[in-house]
Amino acid sequence: MSRTPVTVRAAEPSDAASLRELWGDILRRGGLDEQLADVSTVIATASEREDHCIAVAEIDGEVAGAVYLEATTFTPLNLEPAVLAVSPHVLPRFRRKGVGSALMEAACRFAEQRGITHVQTAAAAEARDANRFMARLSFAPQAMLRAATTSAVRARLPQGRQVTQAAPHRQRIDRVLAARRVRRERVPG
Repeated sequence: MSRTPVTVRAAEPSDAASLRELWGDILRRGGLDEQLADVSTVIATASEREDHCIAVAEIDGEVAGAVYLEATTFTPLNLEPAVLAVSPHVLPRFRRKGVGSALMEAACRFAEQRGITHVQTAAAAEARDANRFMARLSFAPQAMLRAATTSAVRARLPQGRQVTQAAPHRQRIDRVLAARRVRRERVPG
């Protein structure tokens, strides 16, 4: 049995509704109009930049999946060039038809066109099939990305250790007190 051919192309403004459906679980919370506006902005931004691309996979003219590609570095600290394949998603009815492979092939092609030798991607921790797929493609775990609201993090921080921004006059007082301590330590007695 032969597979239906998967075609991959750059996203167009008319793809906004399909991409909103595809990426609905990872978009910011809000109404349908707000999410559509966000996706439209993302499409416009990606089409304006040479180092960004949204690759859309189609089967028989219908959007089957997509991935956001960005030529960047491994991290802000590790400046090794890499292509970040953000949120490669395939609609459930198109899974196991070669769509995911076509999207990752597009990521490799995007990297090779820029002389980049590494591709990075991420899948939600609970996305078992996606993580298995990535492992089969030789993607190894590199880090665990965690997220929380600032208020939740602040609530869990030890109260005595929370850093506050010192006012300039407070900094001068601290210096004076430190100088006095040093002088006291030097006095024999």
